Formats: sequence, C-alpha cells, structure tokens
Amino acid sequence: MRAALFTDTDTPVDIVDVDLQSPEANEVRIRITAAGVCHSELHLIRGEWEAPVPLVPGHEGSGIVTEVGPGVAHLHEGDHVVLSWNPYCGECRECVAGRETRCHKVASVINATGTLLDGTSRLSIDGTPIHHYLGVSSWAEEVVVPATGAIRVRDDAPLDAIALVGCAAATGVGAVVNTARVTPGSTVAVIGCGGVGLNIVQGARMQGAERIIAVDLSPDRAELARTFGATDAVGSAVAAEAIRELEPHGVDFAFDAIGHVTTTEAAINSLGLGGAAVIVGLPPAGATASFEPLALAEMDARILGSNYGSIRPQYDIPKLVDLYMTGELLLDELITARRPLDEVAQAVTDLASGAQLRQLLIP
Repeated sequence: MRAALFTDTDTPVDIVDVDLQSPEANEVRIRITAAGVCHSELHLIRGEWEAPVPLVPGHEGSGIVTEVGPGVAHLHEGDHVVLSWNPYCGECRECVAGRETRCHKVASVINATGTLLDGTSRLSIDGTPIHHYLGVSSWAEEVVVPATGAIRVRDDAPLDAIALVGCAAATGVGAVVNTARVTPGSTVAVIGCGGVGLNIVQGARMQGAERIIAVDLSPDRAELARTFGATDAVGSAVAAEAIRELEPHGVDFAFDAIGHVTTTEAAINSLGLGGAAVIVGLPPAGATASFEPLALAEMDARILGSNYGSIRPQYDIPKLVDLYMTGELLLDELITARRPLDEVAQAVTDLASGAQLRQLLIP
C-alpha cells in the first residue's frame, strides 16, 4: 500500500510503498476513507515530541473494516469505524475502572515503542519494520489497529467528516463534558480557535454555558468561533487581559487549546473564584509553566489536565457521531481542505503556516 513516511526532522514527509501485514489476534484491518491533519503531527515533525522512527504518521481518521483477526467478535467486514488513538487494553487497573484514556499499556507499549498492543508492528519496508504512530498511522491507504482502536459507528454518517470525531471533536467536546464538567450558566474562556479549540467552544455551548469567550491571535479565527457558539470573539496575543476586560472577576472555566507556556499561564490567570483551568493543547516535551500556589489555594481554583477529553471511546465516539447527524455537533464547518494523500507535504506546510483549519487526506 501507499503511506506517508516520517524519518527525521530534516527529511520532508513523503509517500512511499509500505507492506502491511494481516491483523493478528484482536486486531482489524481498515481501508482509510479520510485522515485528519492535526497539530500533534506538527510537534512530531518539528522534533518537539519524541517517537520511535521511521513511522507512518496520522492519528485521526475513519474507514471501513476489510479484515478481522482472531478473537474479534464485535466488528465485521464492511463496518464503518472511527479510529481512536487510545486503543486501550481493557485489562489494566485504569481500564477496568472505566478510565480508558489512562490505559497503562497504551502509555508503555503503544506510545513508547511505536508498536501495537502486542509489542510488534504490522508495517514494514523490504522486511524492515516501520513504527506505528499512536497505534493508528492513518496517513495511509490502509491500517491495522487493535480492535479497541476501531469504533463502530452508524453506516449513514459521512465517513469523511466523522474522521474528525476521532481526535478534534472527542478531545475538545470531551474536555468540556468529561474533564471540566462545565455546568449550565457558566462563564467559559477558550484560548486558541483551531480544530480542538472550536470543539471546546461548541462543547461549552452544548453544556449550556452562558458566556463563551473565544480568544485567538487571528481575529478571523476568533470570529469563526461564533459559528460554533462563542458569545464573544477576541483577536489578541494577551489572552488573560482580553478575557478579564470582558469578565473582570474571571471566568469559571478557562481552556488552553494551544499548549504553549504563555497560553497555559493565561488560562490560569483568567480564573475567577472556584474556577478551573483545563490544559487541552499539548506543549513541547519539557515545557514548564508558572503559577502562584497561594493565589490558587485562596481562590479555591483548580488546574486540570485533559487527555483525549477523558472520553470512553466505545461510548463517546458513537454519541458524538449521533450529535453530528442531528446537527448539534458541527464538523463540516471545520474542514477547509480535502487533499489526495500525495499532497501530504503541502498539507503539513499549510498546517504549520495556519493557512488551513482542518484538512482531510483522502487516499
């Protein structure tokens, strides 16, 4: 099959021929119909995150099951699926407790070694193994993934648009609903209006927030957030100050959808009494932010980390697809380009420059 290959920061991502092995036990093979282009790949390509290389990037996507491995009973050939980059083991302490996004095996095997759950790869070039990325590697014509990483969804949902449920929507909406537990009537600030940030905005809208302040360096991006439910749109590089101009006493919930030190600190500094700052965007490895512990304690405020929106993939992803089909969740409005897989290098360039919001690679 054809797939994108990342080798090092000095070599552009390119399309090459890759061998894909059939699924082993508890795995499935999927023909990719659409793959999202997310900032997580940009961290990888810039060398800001470490990962075993060479690898096939891509962690957001959708497709159709073409083959099932031994032991898979809940998926069948022809099923429509959304890919999850948290293909949990179902057996560790966190999984048993219903906290699949904290799966020990995902962290220690999938992410650390660039393999599938059994510690081996299904990808190779001329017999030499190639690493998977986050157990997905969706920038390809086909993938083999753990069965827990392929979430069956309704057949009538457009397979291209719902690719975004696998990361952007699940991460953003989940951070609001599951991690922060935003309540009706709350005041919310969202710093960063990219794919994840806009899903935080619409998650806050769906939870009944009274005021939703969207802040972005780009006034146009901030203004776009109104489409998703923002009540206020601010183009500013000084997020905390901009938020406090509108809410002098601070907000109930402030979401950092970018993950820079400055935006994390801005989210914390935007809080009112009893508020919660939720870190959703992921920073470069080793980055540190500062805050005043005494002030945080006196305010009875909290700092929360949100990994994959604290979702339970098997339950939350189909629900998000249902919300899209009823018009409650906006996805088409996020997609600014559909490109053939051959244009992956240009897609990465446009992602880095901010020229596109959310792009889909169509194999």
